Amino acid sequence: MMNWEKQGQIFSFKGSFLEKEYISHSQSPQAVVFDDYVRVYFSTRKKSENGKILSYVQFVDFDKSFRRIVNHSTAPVVSLGKLGCFDEHGIFPMSPTLINDRFLAYTTGWTRRKSVSVTTGIGLVTSYDKGLTFKKHGDGPVLTASLNEPFLVCDGFVRKYNDLFHMWYIYGKAWKRRQSVAEPERTYVIGHAISDDGYIWEKEGRQVIPTIGDDECQALPTVIQIDSLWHMYFCYRSTFDFRTDQRKSYKLGYAYTRDLMNWTRDDTMSGIQVSEDGWDSEMMCYPNIFEMDGEIYLLYNGNGFGENGFGVARILRNH
Repeated sequence: MMNWEKQGQIFSFKGSFLEKEYISHSQSPQAVVFDDYVRVYFSTRKKSENGKILSYVQFVDFDKSFRRIVNHSTAPVVSLGKLGCFDEHGIFPMSPTLINDRFLAYTTGWTRRKSVSVTTGIGLVTSYDKGLTFKKHGDGPVLTASLNEPFLVCDGFVRKYNDLFHMWYIYGKAWKRRQSVAEPERTYVIGHAISDDGYIWEKEGRQVIPTIGDDECQALPTVIQIDSLWHMYFCYRSTFDFRTDQRKSYKLGYAYTRDLMNWTRDDTMSGIQVSEDGWDSEMMCYPNIFEMDGEIYLLYNGNGFGENGFGVARILRNH
């Protein structure tokens, strides 16, 4: 069983450098560890000229104790898409990985639709200035809808193991209505793809983590290898009532594997739950697991889908 010690909320949107330009959120924190600091990328929200929501990627740098902010971005690190492109209206989240002298980062681009609220795809951006800015590989996605995954391909988490790139991502299974007049809600699960170069991907073509019931949604998988096991954290919720019923809102799920292909899910082994009160007492969502100086950490958002910040937990090694 994994055992975590919560370090508390380490970043708040309120009172931060974001407040002058953005309206809310520091969502889906994703870490990159440097020699003497750790950078956390996240997505924040602002309103366009016509009052619609747009989401942009910013970052904040912490010292390695997470007690002090030492730097932050002064502009979005990657531009939104052109008119009609898959990422025209926002980027959320961004999963960076260091390959030789450059950062590859896999974005979730989203754009509004008419019949349903949104469609998504996974894009690729590259940085040659240590992650300060990123340029797009192209105007389209590197992973998107296909014959058996017809919509909502997003949340790509990429790592390289044994000379092969692995991407865990989510894809939509259905848009559902409980009443004909209701807004459709999405249901999505976790898939897997591989690549030799990080650019051209082959989907495995199956759901890799079992769901609890037909209406479970799984989001934002994050994976790390510890000894002979790979460990995955993700968040899950109900398709319906997740905004108003705490029992159906996001929680953290856990699975493990020895071969990167066959996963065993056991949420009771996650070692971390919502708090009794405070900023993460109603939900925990959008996890990111990473190693820093021999310790394993977990970034995550709390109540309100990251509306007001994110926190971190650390594995207790003596358990």
